Amino acid sequence: MIAIPLPWMIGSMVTVTVGAMLKLPLALPNRLRSVMVVVLGIMLGSGFTPAILPQLGDWALSLSTLVLYVIVSGAIGIWYFRKLCDYGPITSYFSAMPGGLSEMTVVGGEMGGDSRKISLTHAWRILTVIMTLPFLFQLWLAYDPATRPSVGLPMTEVPLEDMALLTACAVAGYFIAKGLRIPAAAIVGPMILSAAVHLAGWTTANPPSELIAVAQVVVGAAIGCRFVGISLAFIGRSIVAATGGTVILAAISLLFAWVLHNVTGLSFAALFLAFAPGGLAEMSLIALSLSLDSAFVATHHIVRIFIIVVCAPLLFKILQQLWGDPRSEQAE
Repeated sequence: MIAIPLPWMIGSMVTVTVGAMLKLPLALPNRLRSVMVVVLGIMLGSGFTPAILPQLGDWALSLSTLVLYVIVSGAIGIWYFRKLCDYGPITSYFSAMPGGLSEMTVVGGEMGGDSRKISLTHAWRILTVIMTLPFLFQLWLAYDPATRPSVGLPMTEVPLEDMALLTACAVAGYFIAKGLRIPAAAIVGPMILSAAVHLAGWTTANPPSELIAVAQVVVGAAIGCRFVGISLAFIGRSIVAATGGTVILAAISLLFAWVLHNVTGLSFAALFLAFAPGGLAEMSLIALSLSLDSAFVATHHIVRIFIIVVCAPLLFKILQQLWGDPRSEQAE
């Protein structure tokens, strides 16, 4: 078996994409996708626990710098995809965000961007970073790759009261966000309520591992269904563009880690993992294997994802006024 990040999502996305390329009659209801996106929102919110609160003071500077990191990397990425790759403004914007494969694909598609290009950009970024970093750290710090930890407990081991609370967060979060017309309500609303109840200490549970796996399969399959009739040449061009974007993000991450290391004295390796454009679980595992502060790395990735998922759609609405409400780019 090949150990890749986000295996359920990327595996289903690749498989359905191949089927689409073979012109199989593939389709997936949008309503089912929305329900599964709610599950991913609950999962993201469950990363905020009371254990991180006492340590936030020591991490204040690096955590606050994440806002600048997102702005700088996003701005440079937008310029790169817009000017050098000839992507439309919406697609460039959501492709350039430094994180969130499923979140940026879902939100970008809803806003009119080309979700095929966005999903390929983020999937390739994650694959490249996760499959490259272990080898680099093996050379630098004798890192020995290990098996990735699973997310969540089996469904039979999650207490019923926790399941009820998470379900309430999912339902209430979605409808509250929908009622307030918050962009990407299916992700943002449940994530905010989930974060609140976890920070309050009311629960420590994640959604069941089986449900998380199903959610990733459905979201990945939904992405793959968008490739019906798309040529291999299109995929190849998208990967070439994504590689350049990944190199840019990695270089910016290295720069931020170096500057913060010199200013704060924090470990350069931990800072680089905290800012690296990879997955939360995978970057945290590498930190744990290197005897670095895995909570430090995980918290930075959680905050980065939170900033992107909450702020990116809102900022897009502002920029959309400057762009003159561009047309949908799905057919580009």
